[in-house]
Amino acid sequence: MDIIHQFESYLTDQKHYAQNTVISYIKDVYDFKNFIETEELAKDLLDVRRERLARHFLSHMDQIGLSRKTIARKISALRTFYDYLIHENEIDVNVFSQLETPKIPKKLPVIIHDEELKVLFESIDQTKPLGYRNYVMLDILFSCGLRASELVGMDIKDLQLGQAQILIHGKGSKDRYVPLHEDLIKEIKYYLTYIRPILLAKGHDTKTTAIFINYKGGILTVRGLQIILQKMIENSGDVYQIHPHMLRHAFATTLLNHGADLRVVQELLGHKHLKSTQIYTHVSTEKIKEIYNQTQPRMIKK
Repeated sequence: MDIIHQFESYLTDQKHYAQNTVISYIKDVYDFKNFIETEELAKDLLDVRRERLARHFLSHMDQIGLSRKTIARKISALRTFYDYLIHENEIDVNVFSQLETPKIPKKLPVIIHDEELKVLFESIDQTKPLGYRNYVMLDILFSCGLRASELVGMDIKDLQLGQAQILIHGKGSKDRYVPLHEDLIKEIKYYLTYIRPILLAKGHDTKTTAIFINYKGGILTVRGLQIILQKMIENSGDVYQIHPHMLRHAFATTLLNHGADLRVVQELLGHKHLKSTQIYTHVSTEKIKEIYNQTQPRMIKK
């Protein structure tokens, strides 16, 4: 349907949603379309006018065993879709606007510990071009708290090494400046001068301004970054699982554990709402309890 393609363009070009979010939302709309047509509840997406139809879909998702998180996302996607249709004067009612989504239990973020990070850094062979690139990427992820998409999207023009910072283009077109520590600045300069040209020479586009280059000489992708991190783990001899977001979690909790203001951490992470940052205060609280139990004389078992 043309309206779905238009909605996809709206999410991408106007709302600037992440690519994975757009893909998920469009799939959710198609799933709902298939549901109403299979069940003969409406002739098409524009014919959805009764609130009970939305409740039928909610019940259907629960019956087929979808998780609360998946159901909540699908409802959010359809609510956004029908808000868009109202804005485009295609319909006059959003049957998902008042539908309550299942509550998702909050999970504390998984943190990679200091000792694990130390082992990871020490396991990287910096004498090789890819090894040096990997070391710099790992340092940026941990030292700057970037999302994976933000790291692979870093561009040379956004570097301001003289001011010890870089401009990051975050989710929802929310830009922010992130500070760089002195050692990281030296690492980036060395990488740009000696390592990046070697990697670029392996590809066809030597004029790209993307900072991080893959082993074929092309622009690094999020999936490529995930594979690199997993190989780092394997090479370090450890068996724990790690993903880029764990380093972002470690960045936030490290700052809070050392007394950083919550709103400063919010700004550094690029969170739109403070509540997104507050989950890390719970992690810090857990760390405080752990240290207390290990060091308080009355808590130590004899």
